[in-house]
Amino acid sequence: MSFLARLGSWLTEKPSYEMRQRRVQCVSAHGLHHMAYTEWGDPRNSKVLVCVHGLTRNGRDFDFLARALADEYRVVCPDIVGRGKSDWLANKADYGFPLYVADMVTLLARLDVEEVHWVGTSMGGLIGMLVASMPGNPIKRLVLNDVGPMITVESIRRIAEYVGNAPVFVDKAAAIAYIREVSAPFGPLTDAQWGHLTEYAIKPTDGGFSMIYDPDIAVPFRTTPLVANVDLWATYDAIQCPTMVIRGADSDLLLHETALEMASRGPKAKLAEIPGVGHAPMLLDDAQIGIVRQFLLADT
Repeated sequence: MSFLARLGSWLTEKPSYEMRQRRVQCVSAHGLHHMAYTEWGDPRNSKVLVCVHGLTRNGRDFDFLARALADEYRVVCPDIVGRGKSDWLANKADYGFPLYVADMVTLLARLDVEEVHWVGTSMGGLIGMLVASMPGNPIKRLVLNDVGPMITVESIRRIAEYVGNAPVFVDKAAAIAYIREVSAPFGPLTDAQWGHLTEYAIKPTDGGFSMIYDPDIAVPFRTTPLVANVDLWATYDAIQCPTMVIRGADSDLLLHETALEMASRGPKAKLAEIPGVGHAPMLLDDAQIGIVRQFLLADT
């Protein structure tokens, strides 16, 4: 092929950008720490999508969604501190939403863009709600994946039973079996999908493999009495950007009546329910990804 032919090919072909792994330095009341994140798509793209994971998960949960949307966005998937490749905190009492929100504001400043779209699963959705409720925030479209402003004490107790209590696994097969058991509400995933969710959720350790999150992220669950539902309606009502709520039809964390109320007040979220799934839809298959894509790109 001649040089001119190759040049023409380079100019007409759509560029393909590999995943990039980066870190940003953040601060807490007790010192500095690094938050890791993966980034997909054109690093020069001013359209940015931030995807934030659930309590014991990490940013690699969004690999499939990120690949599917990298043609439209620079997709940024952080590991919230204490998870994935991010640092573990020395002062375990710092694990909580005030720090998580502050870290995300630091990340948004690093990205150097005026606005972002946001997809948050469970904890990641709560962080998104908190940021989106603030005056002058940069979130212009918000997807809340199986989380809302009312969280039942029963679901919190269920989560508290396994957070920080994972055993050491003798091999990856044992790790997959454990994750399939505790994460059964994710729904009927394929073996390959369970393998992906396990691959980035564990790390080698003495005697086999352990979970890649700090067990002490469970400290708030152990020190805070679990006696009442969590009520964040005032936060939700302050959100002004277009919002979508995705609910697992069998979810015990986001009740159906809560989702319906979210559709009628505050930002009046668009509601999509995923049959056969509890907490939470993992956005791994084409159907679930399509719901997110259609909402985020509705006005583009």
